[in-house]
Amino acid sequence: MTTQEILEAARAARSALGLSSGEVRRAALLGMAEALCSPARQQAILEANAADLEAARGHISEVMLDRLALTPERISAMAKGIREVADLPDPVGRVLHRVERPNGLVIEKTAVPMGVIAIIYESRPNVTSDAAALAIKSGNACILRCGREAWRSANAIVAALREGLRANDLPETAVCLIEDTTHASSNALMTAVGYVDLLIPRGGAGLIRACVENAKVPCIQTGTGICHIFVDASAEQDKALDIIENAKASRPSVCNAEEVCLVHRDIAAEFLPKLARRLGPDRAAKGLHPVELRLDPRAAAIIPGTPAGPADFDTEFLDYILAIKIVDNVEEAVGHIAAHSTGHSEAILTRNEAHAALFTAAVDSAAVYVNCSTRFTDGGEFGLGCEMGISTQKLHARGPMGLEELCSYKYIIHGSGQIR
Repeated sequence: MTTQEILEAARAARSALGLSSGEVRRAALLGMAEALCSPARQQAILEANAADLEAARGHISEVMLDRLALTPERISAMAKGIREVADLPDPVGRVLHRVERPNGLVIEKTAVPMGVIAIIYESRPNVTSDAAALAIKSGNACILRCGREAWRSANAIVAALREGLRANDLPETAVCLIEDTTHASSNALMTAVGYVDLLIPRGGAGLIRACVENAKVPCIQTGTGICHIFVDASAEQDKALDIIENAKASRPSVCNAEEVCLVHRDIAAEFLPKLARRLGPDRAAKGLHPVELRLDPRAAAIIPGTPAGPADFDTEFLDYILAIKIVDNVEEAVGHIAAHSTGHSEAILTRNEAHAALFTAAVDSAAVYVNCSTRFTDGGEFGLGCEMGISTQKLHARGPMGLEELCSYKYIIHGSGQIR
């Protein structure tokens, strides 16, 4: 199908979705999860993913290949996410606010679907199922546009999801995958006035910037994550080492991974050698990928590493690279974050309650943590089942976007003959 034909098909499907009952949508989601895990569909998905990996090998990094790769366990996790979304309360028709006026009018602010949601994303196949599940649960049709590296995988996943829709009498075109992976299809979605009710870009800075600058349809800015962790003078250092290793190295290719570590000057001479050992030789001894350290001049005077370049504190590395800077106090840490953060996720590691309170009040990011890893900025971890993306803006949606953020609202007014 052409992109225009897909736009028309999704627009035609949105009414059926919007008018369907919560029970029907829940059954469809459970059918989608079941189809995803059926032996035949799972085999088809793994074969498609193997072809994607083979084509991408040599063109993208090993970290990004891991981001693209699917396994039976990852497919099962995708299905689990769909089932968790299915079991969440139905957001459609929920009365958000009710007021009875002196003249007897009853005014109800009521949640309704957006209509057609378009998602442009890159090379993570699990986004395909997450986005589709959230869209269907919230009564929306969705149009998916993935990067060419993941297209075979996404196409096989969509084929399975559509099986679950058909089995429950919902139009399969409620979940559409764009076939054209050139820039033309992205531009078509950005300018699809009358067809797309909400556009969500989910990917790197270039993609998000292109959508924000060029979209003629409503657009929510998501996710570039230059995430910071500040190690205060009073931090429990053993816990800090565990948290930083998790935030940086558990999955460095995701947007909630730590990219910058700020260390209080009073503990830098003691803490930085421990951190360098933990992220370097200790990981190598376990057969794990070591982390390259990009150091500001004060840190470089204490531990070996690569001198930080002008852009290193403004880069989402998405790799085993961590920029480190020594700061004099919590106020300097907050100031550095204000100058360099993308508004995604930041953390303070401290036992000083006043410093924690100052940090959480002053840091203007979607998620601000005290004494834990930034890796929790995730729809599943926040109890949303899964997520459509991490919004780093402030209007309508902020942080992990779940079902509530995929609904708009309208006012329904009940009267008994009142006139004005």
